[in-house]
Amino acid sequence: MRETATARRARARKILQALERAYPDAKIALDFGTPLQLLVATILSAQCTDERVNMVTPALFKTYPSAEALARAKPDKLEAAIRSTGFYRAKTRSLLGMAKALVERHGGEVPCTREALTELPGVGLKTANVVLGNAFGEDALAVDTHVFRVAQRLGLARSDDPDEIHDQLLEVIPRGQRTRATHLLITHGRRTCVARKPACPVCPVRALCPWPDKTRR
Repeated sequence: MRETATARRARARKILQALERAYPDAKIALDFGTPLQLLVATILSAQCTDERVNMVTPALFKTYPSAEALARAKPDKLEAAIRSTGFYRAKTRSLLGMAKALVERHGGEVPCTREALTELPGVGLKTANVVLGNAFGEDALAVDTHVFRVAQRLGLARSDDPDEIHDQLLEVIPRGQRTRATHLLITHGRRTCVARKPACPVCPVRALCPWPDKTRR
């Protein structure tokens, strides 16, 4: 029997409660002190581990402490500074475009609305929601690779498009819990529901998960 929307919302609440018990320490893994630092770190985290980003950003933030400084960066020097995060040429273009837009449109300050953030070069829905949820304390769901995978295995959403996964999750995750849900789903994806060989036998939400390809002991 196909799960109703009401039943899926109820199951989602139970999943989040179980994940909260399992991962009370779940939090954003990127190191940052300001909205700009988080915005830069999130752009760098594309196709890169948060650990690697955290190794690169201290020196980067010291060299470019403001949007104005970043906007004036020489592309070759910026590329060298972020090379180890991968796709450094594309990321350099995104960082320079983003910084110049901040200076030109927002006086060098990171805006606190989703619409203004997603209008910045290199900033998509996921990046905007990471910043909103963690730098500005807004209720925002960010769909990264872990949320994308875990949400589909748990049967909470289904799509090849992360933005569609985002919209479907908004229908089942209660308001006021979406930033926290992001942290819980990401932590679950990193520690238990990993991509290649998930630890299904010890999964804290195994009984609530309809995924047919569960691993065995």
